Amino acid sequence: MHSHVIIIGGGLAGLTSAIHLARAGVPVTLVEKNVYPKHKVCGEYISNEVLPYFDFLDIDVQSLQPTNISKFVITTQKGNRIESELPLGGFGISRYTLDYYLWNKAAVSGVQLIQDQVIDIKYKQSIGFKIETAKNQMLTSDYIIGAYGKRAQLDKKLQRDFSFKKSSWLAVKAHYTANFDPNTVSLHNFDGGYCGLSMIEEQKVNACYLVAYDSFKKHKNITDFQKEIMEQNPYLHSFFKEATLLFEKPITISQINFDKKKAVDNHILMVGDAAGLIHPLCGNGMAMAIQGAQIASKLLATNYFETTKKSRKEIEKLYKKQWDQAFSKRLYTGRILQKILLNDTLQEFSYTLANTIPAIVPKIIKQTHGAPLIC
Repeated sequence: MHSHVIIIGGGLAGLTSAIHLARAGVPVTLVEKNVYPKHKVCGEYISNEVLPYFDFLDIDVQSLQPTNISKFVITTQKGNRIESELPLGGFGISRYTLDYYLWNKAAVSGVQLIQDQVIDIKYKQSIGFKIETAKNQMLTSDYIIGAYGKRAQLDKKLQRDFSFKKSSWLAVKAHYTANFDPNTVSLHNFDGGYCGLSMIEEQKVNACYLVAYDSFKKHKNITDFQKEIMEQNPYLHSFFKEATLLFEKPITISQINFDKKKAVDNHILMVGDAAGLIHPLCGNGMAMAIQGAQIASKLLATNYFETTKKSRKEIEKLYKKQWDQAFSKRLYTGRILQKILLNDTLQEFSYTLANTIPAIVPKIIKQTHGAPLIC
């Protein structure tokens, strides 16, 4: 089976790319190993910068009843608090709900959806891509968009450098019912990591935290770690004391790697976390995944209908250039912010500075967010 574009991975970036291409009239196939709806470890906050692009794609996110968010709060390990308005605002929506909606939207938009796992990719300049799946399907395409997330066995098959390195980061996520300000997305530091809290649809609160494995492994389980380490932060102590867990147990992912990745690797246009992972403390990974999808899809759709088509080399060069322009500064800012917020002394210094010069906080937020996505 041949398609002009094959997308590997049906997360935010993959599904958005698929919808964009299909609506433009480009033959597109998406391969996803999971069955929806499904929970994913994610902060579940999206900046409003994506709304014009969603309108362009006829994605009615308001029909999913997200929570509108306008404020940002951050606390140090000692409980010192910094608060700011979010320049553009945002909304809270679960991946369980949003990904399932986008999957169905892709289906009605004309995307060929395949539930399978890609296990190998081969590229030859004369014929393009040949793809093998776990169910022994053989697919071919002219272009591939890699949207399969932070880390996969496929990365090793493609000899991507970061996939052979061990990472010390672990992420944990769960939904709760709790007395929580729906207008606020908050970030609370603790020894070895930080926890984001924000309300999603149906007045549920998403709690998602990132922690260094060396800090986590000293404790017997997630419950003990939350009580003995995270709840040293008084805000987290108050939240977990009153909140009711809605999951049977929190879900986790390990080996989260923040090393630099290539936006184009093995001639594959990488989008979302497969192209580069921004630290969760920046709170904008979902919007970045959507914007990456827009960049790749727009390039491929425009070129598909051009009388004089750009070469593969030109497309790859353009994509890398546009991706770097959109995200390299944000990723750099995220790395700097993480170093600051994981250091007790720098945390408290930042708290003092932010309270002395309050205008600095919205300016920092803008460094990790983009302008509204006009297509």
